[in-house]
Amino acid sequence: MPLIGYARVSTEDQTPLPQSQALKSAGCVEIHEEQASGGNRARPVLARLLERIGKGDTLVVVRIDRLARSLSHLLEVIERLEAKGAFFRSLMDPIDTSSPQGKFTLQVLGAAAEFERALIRERTKAGLASARTKGRVGGNPGLRARDPAALRKVRLARQDGYMERLNETAQDWVPHVRRLRPDMAWEDVLRIVNGPLPRERQWTQSRLLRAVNAYVRDGFLPPTVLDRAGRRETDDRLPAIVAAIKGADPDITLQAICTRLEAMRERTPRGRTSWQPSSVKMLLERAERLGLLA
Repeated sequence: MPLIGYARVSTEDQTPLPQSQALKSAGCVEIHEEQASGGNRARPVLARLLERIGKGDTLVVVRIDRLARSLSHLLEVIERLEAKGAFFRSLMDPIDTSSPQGKFTLQVLGAAAEFERALIRERTKAGLASARTKGRVGGNPGLRARDPAALRKVRLARQDGYMERLNETAQDWVPHVRRLRPDMAWEDVLRIVNGPLPRERQWTQSRLLRAVNAYVRDGFLPPTVLDRAGRRETDDRLPAIVAAIKGADPDITLQAICTRLEAMRERTPRGRTSWQPSSVKMLLERAERLGLLA
């Protein structure tokens, strides 16, 4: 099984060399380095790595904190890997999802996270019940009085919370939107975004548009992504989709593109549901003639 290393440092004055050397010694055939904060889930190098990793591959890090700073993020990444048939290993932690012991450790971590969430819920309920018995009314007095300053504060807090949730999923959709819009219609962009995602994490078009509008408003995406998509000939649609998948991962195999198209429920030029590498190769050649491949 190919071992693929990921090394991360937080600041420019740090060096990923020690991590890279440890990953190389562990047998990693390729190593990806990134300079980014661990609290930032929208890391382009990690996003591309998770996009291209394939069945049987193993993502390797020196320590868990090089990949994720929170248990929820760690479990989210491992869930994405498992959906692709890939594995995860940390050299300095007892986690290797290709082994029974590693899977058990992961189950313990997941149970601990759920237990922590349950405790928080119970403490919140108990606190509210105690306050009611003492005659205290819950809620913000400023909101009950419809105070404009209080309303604005809550609105901004909700907006911040929404942006924080978007940042946790940005690696799933931002690279595609940045690369494909406005050249491709939203319906097709949505299919490409949802292709590698498990069903419970897939987007609707309205949710995706709301997220894109929020990122444009805050300057994380250029306003041009919201421009109207130009008309595309019917015969150009499939080459454009195949070119977009290839553009996201230049090293992706023809068979992997077949798998992606089937997950997107795209039909072949002859209307079939099962794709063959020869059909993908033909569409890539057409895409190149149309200038759709960089």
